[in-house]
Amino acid sequence: MKTGVLKWVWCLGLAVGLPSCSGVEEQEVVSPDRHLVVGMTELDKDEYGDVSFEVYYNGERALPLVNLGVETNRQKYAGNLKFKSVSEAKPITDDYRMLTGKRSHCVNHGTERVYSFENEDGNILDVTVRAYDDGVAFKYGVKSVAPEEFVVDEHTAYDVPQGVKRWMQQYTLGYEGFYPLSTNGRLEGQPDANLWGYPGLVELRDSVFMLMTEANIRRGHGGSFLCNADSADHYRVRLFDKQQPMGETWESPWRVLIIGTLPDVVESTLVTDVSDPSTVEDTSWIKPGSASWIYWAYNHGTRDYQLLKEYFDLAAEMKWPYSLIDWEWDQMGNGGNLEDAVKYAHERGVKPLLWYNSSTNWLGPTPLYRLNKPEDRAKEYEWLNKLGISGIKVDFFAGDSISSMDYYIDLLEDAAKYKLMVNLHGATIPRGWQRTYPHLMSVEAVYGAEWYNNNGVLTHRAAAHNATLPFTRNVVGPMDYTPGTFSDSQHPHITTHAHELALLALPVVFESALQHMPDRPSVYYGLPEQVRQFLSVLPTAWDDTKLLAGYPGTEVVMARRKGDVWYIAGINGTDEPRVVGVPLETLGLEKGRKVTWFKDGSDGKSFVTEESVSLPEDGKAVQVECLPRGGFVAVVK
Repeated sequence: MKTGVLKWVWCLGLAVGLPSCSGVEEQEVVSPDRHLVVGMTELDKDEYGDVSFEVYYNGERALPLVNLGVETNRQKYAGNLKFKSVSEAKPITDDYRMLTGKRSHCVNHGTERVYSFENEDGNILDVTVRAYDDGVAFKYGVKSVAPEEFVVDEHTAYDVPQGVKRWMQQYTLGYEGFYPLSTNGRLEGQPDANLWGYPGLVELRDSVFMLMTEANIRRGHGGSFLCNADSADHYRVRLFDKQQPMGETWESPWRVLIIGTLPDVVESTLVTDVSDPSTVEDTSWIKPGSASWIYWAYNHGTRDYQLLKEYFDLAAEMKWPYSLIDWEWDQMGNGGNLEDAVKYAHERGVKPLLWYNSSTNWLGPTPLYRLNKPEDRAKEYEWLNKLGISGIKVDFFAGDSISSMDYYIDLLEDAAKYKLMVNLHGATIPRGWQRTYPHLMSVEAVYGAEWYNNNGVLTHRAAAHNATLPFTRNVVGPMDYTPGTFSDSQHPHITTHAHELALLALPVVFESALQHMPDRPSVYYGLPEQVRQFLSVLPTAWDDTKLLAGYPGTEVVMARRKGDVWYIAGINGTDEPRVVGVPLETLGLEKGRKVTWFKDGSDGKSFVTEESVSLPEDGKAVQVECLPRGGFVAVVK
C-alpha cells in the first residue's frame, strides 16, 4: 500500500467525530451525516498510475476498491493518470416533489468534490464524486481531442469482499429473471454466467448493504451492465454500445451505490435525487391509479369487444380509474372496434389506456410502426387525444443501446406534449426518468405475474422471488409486476403456490404508479366485501415508504403512507410457517388509531379479517403468524 493510502486511512477518524487531519480532509468526500466517507487511494502529483477510491461506512471500510477510468478511440484515461487538483467540498441538497414513487416529498443531502486527473498526453479526466447520507454517486467528464471521437470503454470496477452475499440478475435485454443468492459470484449450474444487470445487491458485512446501479441516462447515453468474467469478486462496468459519440464534451451517467442498512437501501431515492428535474410544467393530468387488464387471463382477449367490455365494467365496479386495452386492438371484432370500446369505457366512467408495439424487437403482435418516427408519433398521439386515451403502454424494446435510450426519451417527451401517461413494458430498468418525466408511470423490467401463465418456473419460486424484489429491482423505480392475481388463470395445472394474503399484499409491497389488476372479473367479484373495498381504494403513489422488517428472499414488511393512512403489508418468502414481527414504533402513530387486519386463513385460500383493532399501547411489535408463502395486510387509520 502506498503512503498516501496509509495516511488517508489513519485520518479516517475525522469522519466519525475525531480531530481532523490537515490536508487529508481537503481531499476526501464526507456525507453530511458523516456516516459515509469516500477517499481517493491514488493522489500522486508526480507519478502516473491507476486511480481508485474506497468507501468507509461508520468508520469501517465497506467497499474496498472502486477502480476508475474511461477510454475513447483517441485517448485513454485509465492506468495512466496523475492527480492534478480537487475542488472545495460543495454541499448538495436535493429537495423536490414527486407525483409517483416512494414518497411525495424527496429530500437528500450530499457533499460533492470534483477530482481532476491528467493523462500522459496532458488531457483531463474529471471525476465528480458525491457522498450522500444514503450512498455514493460519481460520474466522468472529458473533452474531445478530435472531431470523430467516441467513448469505447469504461474502466469502472467494484471489488466486492470475497465470500459476501450478493443478489444479482443475469443480464438480459428485458431484465426478466431471478435475483438468486450467491456468495461466490457464480450461479449454481451456470459457472460461465458472468454478465449481470442492474441493480445488484451486496451485503458488504453484517447489516451493511450496497445496491449498485446507474442513473440519469440522457439523450446520447447508452446503458451499461456488470461483468465479473475475470474475477468472481471484481465487477467491471461494461457499456452496451461499442461507441458512444462525444461531441465537444462528454459526461457519463451517474454510477450509483446506495449504502447502509436494508431500510436505508429500500427507502432511498438516490436514483431520482441525481437525475434531472422534471421537464413537465403542467402535471395536473398525471393521475396514478389501478387498472383492470384483460391480457393476463385472456392473452388474445382484446380481439373480443364483448369480453373487453367486461373489464371496463370491472374497473367501474371496483372504482379503478383505468382499464388497459392490450395488444391486437386493431383486430377487434365481435360487435365493436376500438372506437366503440373507448366510447363504452367513457360511458362507464373509465379512462382507457392503449398498448403499442415499439416495433424495434419482437415484431409479431400488432399494431406496428406507429410510434417510431416523429411525424408518426405526432399523428398517433393527436389521434389518441381526440379519441380520449389517457395513456399508452409500449412493449418489446431492443435493449440498452443509445438508439433505444433515445427512443424511450422520444416517446416520453412527445407523450408529454399530448398529455399521455406512459408505461414501458419489455423494457430497461428505471434510471431516474420518473423524476425527469413524471408521466412515466411504470416500467416492467421484472419477472412478474405474467410468467405465472407462461410456464411453471416462476410459480415454484415466486414466494422467495417476491420477497427479494423489494430489496433489488423495486428500489430503483416503479415496477409493473401486475399484482392482484388470485386465480390460476389460463392454466389450472400451473399454480402460484402462494397463499391469498401474499397475493393481496403485493400491490402494497410493490411500488408502481399504475397497478394493473389482471385477474378475471368473476374472481374479483367473488372476493369478500372487505377485500374488494381494500382493493378499490388502495393508492398507487405514496407520501412515505418505510421498510419495517425483512431480509432478501426470506420475508418483507413494507409500510406505505397516503395522507394519514398507513398501509402495511408483509409476505413470507419461505416454505415454512413463520411468525413475522411488525414493528410500528417508527411510524409515529398517535394513540387511538385503529387497524384492520387481513390475515391468512387456515386453508391458505381464504381471508381472516379483523376490524377496528387497537394498536399495542406499549409500542411493541405485533406478531403475525403467516402460512408458508403466506402474508398479511394491515390498514391503519
